[in-house]
Amino acid sequence: MSGARIFAVVNQKGGVGKTTTSVNLSAALAREGHRVLLVDLDPQGNATMGSGVDKRTASRTVYHVLLGLGEVATIRLRAERAGYDLLPANRELAGAEVELVELERRESRLRAALAAVRDDYEFVFIDCPPSLSLLTLNGLVAANAVLIPMQCEYYALEGLSDLVGTIKRVRANLNPKLEIAGLIRTMYDARNTLAQQVSAQLESHFGEKVYRNIVPRNVRLAEAPSYGLPAVVWDAESKGAQAYLALAQEMLERERAGIASAA
Repeated sequence: MSGARIFAVVNQKGGVGKTTTSVNLSAALAREGHRVLLVDLDPQGNATMGSGVDKRTASRTVYHVLLGLGEVATIRLRAERAGYDLLPANRELAGAEVELVELERRESRLRAALAAVRDDYEFVFIDCPPSLSLLTLNGLVAANAVLIPMQCEYYALEGLSDLVGTIKRVRANLNPKLEIAGLIRTMYDARNTLAQQVSAQLESHFGEKVYRNIVPRNVRLAEAPSYGLPAVVWDAESKGAQAYLALAQEMLERERAGIASAA
């Protein structure tokens, strides 16, 4: 495997734990000694704030990278307590959507920018916005694989088919190496019958693409961003943090198995 394994964390539905997943998997893998970069590709800048970086004081961000006004190597920051490097975002990124339309290779600018630092990392996570936009397209074109966090509810299944269709189109036209790494069940309440039914449907339809480890509803996961820390750093013993630590181990096992089978 040459350079980092790049994951786009995508779901066009908001509030499914996408940023929580990006931040905590980054921190969990960093705890294991891996070199990790988290790219905040959402104008809301939640992954930036959740990594302990104030988006309001970030003078240079992923916006400048996408528009060719700076390089990743000079704009990335160290999220010291979280343990990984961060390419931050803030509201300025919202304007990139319009400005990118006029530029050449508008859908592959993030891929080109990350190529320069790919050997610096083992894992890169791209926290995409909750929409199938030009920003998300940049994330999908830059990635090797897609992680899909989703709640086990009826509308989630409906949206999933749209997302899978988009991934197939990107693979056919822009990024032939793109694959779905897996689906992550988040904010799971085992007492909810519908959640159990949807979870079973996912396993039936996607099989091994569904990660075994499930992230439960957990107040510590919701509280951690207000302290500017991933939950796996702020309260590693909480159920939510333990779920992400276990999920990171499962990801590593899958990656090793994938490398072995490709060798």
